[in-house]
Amino acid sequence: MVKNKSNTRLSSLVVPVILSRTDTTVGFLSQDDTKLYTIKSRHSTKPFIKIYVDFKTLKAHKHRVPNRFKNTIRRAKKTTFIVKNRAFRIAQPTLNSQVLRNIDWHYSTSANESGKTFNREFCEKKADIIIEDKYMLSEATASEIIKVNKLKKRRLR
Repeated sequence: MVKNKSNTRLSSLVVPVILSRTDTTVGFLSQDDTKLYTIKSRHSTKPFIKIYVDFKTLKAHKHRVPNRFKNTIRRAKKTTFIVKNRAFRIAQPTLNSQVLRNIDWHYSTSANESGKTFNREFCEKKADIIIEDKYMLSEATASEIIKVNKLKKRRLR
């Protein structure tokens, strides 16, 4: 089910902020990181995770991945990687939504105010589009974070 505050068509939203269940937890998704910084009241020095639909899209956006870890990154589930201080994850949309299927990449962050827990009312006020299924919007565990360089990988979370 897709809820939209506006009576106009979805295509009229220039860069929407989407509230949806991601592969790990409930999150705000958008291609405009400035909107996400404003919503979360977060410092602009702390970057967001960029989620790609597949490995091919990741490569098309000029992300350099060490050859040694390409298969690890391609096959990883619910894992965020940091390569050269750029955080990304490869994840198919978990919900069967046309809105999410048409997006190759987006910034992602947990659906809460910075440093606080999930609050559904806050999230619904801040999102332009809400995508929900029968399992509703509920918190789950965050993704594992692995920092990768040419020689080794290190688990951060």
